[in-house]
Amino acid sequence: MFSLSRRLTAECLGTALLLIAVVGSGIMAERLAGGNAALALLANAVATGAALVVLITVFGPISGAHFNPAVSLWFLLRRDIAVSTALLYGLAQVIGAVLGVWLAHAMFALPILETSHKLRDGPAQWLAEGVATFGLILTIAGGLRFARASIPMLVGLYITGAYWFTASTSFANPAVTLARSLSDSFAGIAPASVPGFVAAQLAATVAGWLFCRWLLVPLPEK
Repeated sequence: MFSLSRRLTAECLGTALLLIAVVGSGIMAERLAGGNAALALLANAVATGAALVVLITVFGPISGAHFNPAVSLWFLLRRDIAVSTALLYGLAQVIGAVLGVWLAHAMFALPILETSHKLRDGPAQWLAEGVATFGLILTIAGGLRFARASIPMLVGLYITGAYWFTASTSFANPAVTLARSLSDSFAGIAPASVPGFVAAQLAATVAGWLFCRWLLVPLPEK
């Protein structure tokens, strides 16, 4: 068992590196894709998924590698972590996410402080975020139940795919959503669109918890 300070540091640093991957690859992809949005999205998705595999593998043994307040909420609902720990994890994740965006901007010589103008509004986008988050919870829950060692690969592959099969490009993470509102780049989301995304993510987390409680618990043997 690692100390709480080490676990919080792992959550903060891991989330920062995740946002560097998300935003940095989005900036690079947009610059190199020559206006081809599909190619830029493919590059962004692959870079994010690959980074997730590495980050979950490295930080998982320390903190559980949540990097996501929705995931921490799910573990809280399962009573695997305390309320205080979940709140501290969420705070560390948000701080790390914002720092990651700022570091990505610094690497690409962009203004450190900015906000996105990319609106992502409407019921279809909220539904997409619900689907993305529900699928992420199902992926993690199923991995813990049947293939614990494969969780880094499972999550990385799921997010890579969900970039493409959800209309919202699968944020599935309140900390990521908030931080991406601070980047007026390919990966950005306008601040006005954040509340709808976060509400859908949290609702889907609770729905995923309820569903997995039923799906993944076998009947007692007679």
